[in-house]
Amino acid sequence: MALASTRSTFFIGFLGCLAIIAGALYLEHVVGLAPCPLCIVQRIAVMGFGLVCLVAALHAPARLGRRVYAVIALLFAVSGGATAWRQIWLQSVPADQLPSCLPSLDYMMEALPFQEIVRLVLHGTAECAEVGWTLFGLSIPEWSLMVFLAMIAACGWQLFRRT
Repeated sequence: MALASTRSTFFIGFLGCLAIIAGALYLEHVVGLAPCPLCIVQRIAVMGFGLVCLVAALHAPARLGRRVYAVIALLFAVSGGATAWRQIWLQSVPADQLPSCLPSLDYMMEALPFQEIVRLVLHGTAECAEVGWTLFGLSIPEWSLMVFLAMIAACGWQLFRRT
């Protein structure tokens, strides 16, 4: 049985990321859920993964190129999975032990150096610990973590497949 081509598997990855971002935008603009800083980082990771998949699908690389694209996509998937894991952990922490909410991103961009903004955003806040929506008993970061694990598995498959 022949395996799917590199081009088609990367394109499926891109379409999956497109669907994930569409779902996130639906939850934000139709349902009314405002994304927290960690949610935004996860969206950036999904968009980065999707962009790598799109470029790889258009390029249709041979074995070495496929592995390079898979490693770059893997970096986005691991970073997104780490932020989802952090958010899941924040949701398990008692509310009185959570850090306070952050000022707006616009304000932080004007007032703080970039390294401090990254540190504050990745640290997470009480806003990141709120569970505002669930599906089948799982919160958005739990679903995100499952998606990032699937992305990591797809990257592993691209890295180690023989053809």
